[in-house]
Amino acid sequence: MSKVTVVGAGNVGATCANVLAFNEVADEVVMLDVKEGISEGKALDMFQTAALLGFDSKIIGCTNDYAQTSGSDVVVITSGIPRKPGMTREELIGVNAGIVKSVVENILKYSPEAIIVVVSNPMDTMTYLALKATGLPKNKVIGMGGALDSARFRCYLSKALDVNPNEIEAMVIGGHGDTTMIPLTRFASYKGRPVSEFLDKETLEKVVADTMVGGATLTGLLGTSAWYAPGAAAAYVVESIVHNQKKVIPCCVALEGEYGQNDICIGVPCVIGKNGLEEVLDYKLNAEEIALFEKSAAAVRGTNNVLKEINAL
Repeated sequence: MSKVTVVGAGNVGATCANVLAFNEVADEVVMLDVKEGISEGKALDMFQTAALLGFDSKIIGCTNDYAQTSGSDVVVITSGIPRKPGMTREELIGVNAGIVKSVVENILKYSPEAIIVVVSNPMDTMTYLALKATGLPKNKVIGMGGALDSARFRCYLSKALDVNPNEIEAMVIGGHGDTTMIPLTRFASYKGRPVSEFLDKETLEKVVADTMVGGATLTGLLGTSAWYAPGAAAAYVVESIVHNQKKVIPCCVALEGEYGQNDICIGVPCVIGKNGLEEVLDYKLNAEEIALFEKSAAAVRGTNNVLKEINAL
């Protein structure tokens, strides 16, 4: 019997749990939140759709009761606070670092074999923190950012091409941020043909620019962070783990020499299966792409350094 826990029952966490249940990714989905009644209410609301939508997964909500998460195969961490007006980056990282550390410690008490999928922001840095704070092997701590960014890239390419996004292969690597992500246009294809055969340079550059500000665009429209695609992206990674699909998904993982980097968690093409990270794939980046990746890694390291400055590590 498979079991997945989602920590944090906000918009992203609840969407992730809903997608997991609807797609019957796991037999049991547990949502945990610190706010009384939120996860219980959302879980009950979701479970009442089972008879309407025809899924068999069980959904449970609980308030800070980690015993309910016992025996989870995968745990998705979405908890944390958004940056508030007047809050410095250091303050945001400090608060979220404390939350993420507490969550992973409590989770591992009850599910020591669990694979951790990190969604909390800043995601690359929180993935690094989860890895360092727990001492888990690198295959068991995965940040989901690249899955989301790549879905957005495919969305914008499909709009530009006026085709089905499921017919497009496209990938985003690097940090999960407006200025750090790297949409790999050279590898993007539509039914096996490079998208550059269909789109001119100017259009492709606009697609890349739109992808990079994909999150900010939605925040501007909604007045808050997006949740449907982020929640679905986390569920997509979980499904590849639970069902051992071995999908190639760009994920934030610890590098040990791959892509010329060490002691960092950043987005790269990964094979994701029952062991979590099964393999990092080498896409043979050209000089321009390597330069962008190095710049992205430097930015991620800058954020990681805040963890040391505030003694979170």
